[in-house]
Amino acid sequence: MTGISGTVRWGVLATGGIATAFTEDLRSMPDTEVVAVASRTDASAQAFAERFGIPRAYGSWAALAADDEVDVVYVATPHSAHREAAALCLEAGKHVLCEKAFTLNAREADELVKLARDRGLFLMEAMWTYCNPVIRRMTELVRDGAIGEIRTVQADFGLAGPFGPEHRLRDRALGGGALLDLGVYPVSFAQLVLGEPDRVQADAVLSPEGVDLHTAMLLGWSEAGASALLNCSIVADTPQTAAVTGSKGRIEFPRGFFYPERFVLHRPGHEPEEFTAGTGGGVLRGLQFEQAEVMRALRAGETESPLVPLDGSLAVMRTLDAVRDRIGVRYPADGLTQG
Repeated sequence: MTGISGTVRWGVLATGGIATAFTEDLRSMPDTEVVAVASRTDASAQAFAERFGIPRAYGSWAALAADDEVDVVYVATPHSAHREAAALCLEAGKHVLCEKAFTLNAREADELVKLARDRGLFLMEAMWTYCNPVIRRMTELVRDGAIGEIRTVQADFGLAGPFGPEHRLRDRALGGGALLDLGVYPVSFAQLVLGEPDRVQADAVLSPEGVDLHTAMLLGWSEAGASALLNCSIVADTPQTAAVTGSKGRIEFPRGFFYPERFVLHRPGHEPEEFTAGTGGGVLRGLQFEQAEVMRALRAGETESPLVPLDGSLAVMRTLDAVRDRIGVRYPADGLTQG
């Protein structure tokens, strides 16, 4: 693909909370502009456009996809619409940044990846954690053997809510539950340092609607001799911390491990070492890093990001599918088979 020169022109598809945060952070980025927004209704799109001074507002996703002045589309819909919205944009020749979890299941994710690769278009899951400079420093230390061979990973992400039965997180048709909304972070964190596991165990408490209120996961890597203990919840405010332990030390992240500003390296015989990096402000303290990576790749003519590779996103979706299989959560879009 030919690299984009000059200003990168964004379209925002959906107008919810994450779209708002993303657009607010994007406005601080140089050489970029949000030129269009789309929603399922004209009123919602117009209100969003007026709030952010966006020149064009569309009451349909197809209209945004057809806009010749849009270079890349940020898909911010609920999980259940990721595949439909992203595919619509890819088929129209648009590059796409798609929110996490990438899709409802691995089958849908695979369809999007194949479509993007066939069209020679850029596609990336919006796993902003991977683009964070503190996380990138952690992976460098792990790769360089600072803590030896990885033995365990621990991570959790839980919110107390309460989320009523009418909330999207309790809606099975929208891909509700703790796993896809919150569990994707611990799973992605573990797979960032260890890759795809070959063993998946899980236990969960399900809601009357059939989504997971709390899920505990135990992942294993036979060849590496490693395991990960991960938790997610929409009924409990968990510590939201993470740790990677190796044969020669450990790395600990404080609360908010998925958008960290620091971590501490512990090694026998050494004083604890704290690593920090400024996040540059922003609504969610770090969306600019994933935005910068998308624009870097587009200007370089790359169709995938080395920081958030598509094969990695597919691997995470396979793990999430396996967890859902163990805990008995099915979405209408899964059909007869899953993953």
